[in-house]
Amino acid sequence: MLNDTDRERDFPSLSEMVYLNTAAEGIPPRGAGEALQRYHSHKIKGMDGRILFAREFDACREETAALLGLSADEVSFCSSTSEAYNLLAAAIPFSPGDNLLITNLDFPSGVTPWLQTAGQPEVRLWEHHNGVLDLDGLSALLDERTRLVQVSLVSFLTGYRLEWAPFRDLVRAKAPQAILAVDVTQAAGRVVLDCLDADCLFASTYKWLLGTHGGCVVAVPNHARERIVVRAGGWYNLANAFDNDRFVRAEPFPGVRGFTVGMPSYPAVYALRAGIEVLNRETVAAIANHADPLVARLHNGLSDLGYLTLSPHQPGNTGGIVAMKTQHDAAIHVHLLSRGIHVMHQAGRIRFAIHGYTRVGDIDAVLAALAEFEE
Repeated sequence: MLNDTDRERDFPSLSEMVYLNTAAEGIPPRGAGEALQRYHSHKIKGMDGRILFAREFDACREETAALLGLSADEVSFCSSTSEAYNLLAAAIPFSPGDNLLITNLDFPSGVTPWLQTAGQPEVRLWEHHNGVLDLDGLSALLDERTRLVQVSLVSFLTGYRLEWAPFRDLVRAKAPQAILAVDVTQAAGRVVLDCLDADCLFASTYKWLLGTHGGCVVAVPNHARERIVVRAGGWYNLANAFDNDRFVRAEPFPGVRGFTVGMPSYPAVYALRAGIEVLNRETVAAIANHADPLVARLHNGLSDLGYLTLSPHQPGNTGGIVAMKTQHDAAIHVHLLSRGIHVMHQAGRIRFAIHGYTRVGDIDAVLAALAEFEE
């Protein structure tokens, strides 16, 4: 991934394009395809394959935990980040007078469950200003009745990376009863996570983690295990699913085990393990050291061309996304595609995503194409 030999072997499709759209769809390594074939070879064994499924599930948990910096008993999987957030909503017992906080830099899956939550908590919106979430604006929104604070470590919309430590300290001081939930979909696998003292973390598997659809990494660190108990029907998540009293009560496992409510999405787990193996081989720290200068190069190049980015560049606290403002997003997108450059465009912005498989030449190709567009 970080050297040309490994990149050509693991990501052969990148030889045919400049790919800066990992924030929407990551490119899985060749090993992910081989893992799906291995899943099929295990599935055709019928029930005997379940032993192999369980081994793969446990191995993926171990490797994912190592990547994140957690222990395996703090990590599990469900089928999507949207599912994870809806399950979290079932774990928080809101009472009249309670409130929760969301931001306008979050993806819909982290925001919309709270707009239709039992108990009717007040939803408070922490709004960004010029692409930055200001702690002064946060302070006034927090109080003793705040039961949840939901944020993204890196925003899908702008690429803004939250300055974690001062944010966390303020939340813990002003809202000591709040569950602190963080979406690390646009961070895990790309930046070294500094938010492992949150109460729960969620990450889609098909972007920076180099897996496929059908999976979500869920982490509930041990300090929050007893505070987060998912009250959902199922069986894989229940301690008494097949006990004699199963028709009169349901006993959910506390913590992360409660988020896998049914049969795990094993194909996604097999593919994710292959992606995680690549990331662990390279190390996230090395990926960040490789990709962060490319982010700076793109920021500087866009500035030289007169483009404004939606969030300021933060040296030393960067993520993998750069988003720029433009009224010509559709035309620029077509122009870039004509040059073999893949990016995301939507609602007056162009979004670039820079991972470990991105090269200096990719950034220079984008800047040259944009300069050509302006002529």
